[in-house]
Amino acid sequence: MYKKILLPTDGSAYADQEVERVKNILAEDGEVIVLSVAGILTSSAFQSRKKVKKVNDKLKKDAQRYVDNMAAKFDDDVKVTKMVVRGFPSDAINEVANNEGVDLIVISSTGKSGLHRFVLGSVTEKVLKNSDVDVLLVHNE
Repeated sequence: MYKKILLPTDGSAYADQEVERVKNILAEDGEVIVLSVAGILTSSAFQSRKKVKKVNDKLKKDAQRYVDNMAAKFDDDVKVTKMVVRGFPSDAINEVANNEGVDLIVISSTGKSGLHRFVLGSVTEKVLKNSDVDVLLVHNE
């Protein structure tokens, strides 16, 4: 059983499978950190600062919605910490894992079939390669 699990989400349809895995391996007094990483659009000569701010605000709002939706899938007796950070997803996931002292990261594969089932999403692959903690890869059906 794991005491502290990081559960990153991008709002995909596979949250139920990931949540079930976490419920099965979380210690009775454990904690789940539900994380979403909001990207950051930088301003350029082609977009006004106002438009860039609007896009960045929407990205953060979407990330918060993803976190809220996944956190709501846990029973009230489970300690759930919700977190939204900005940055590059794989780097941010590993940084949060290290800073929060998690025991495990639970992350999903792309869920594709055929030849593509052997190819992980780029974020998942980078988390697996660069993580300092154990990673549970959930294959989505």
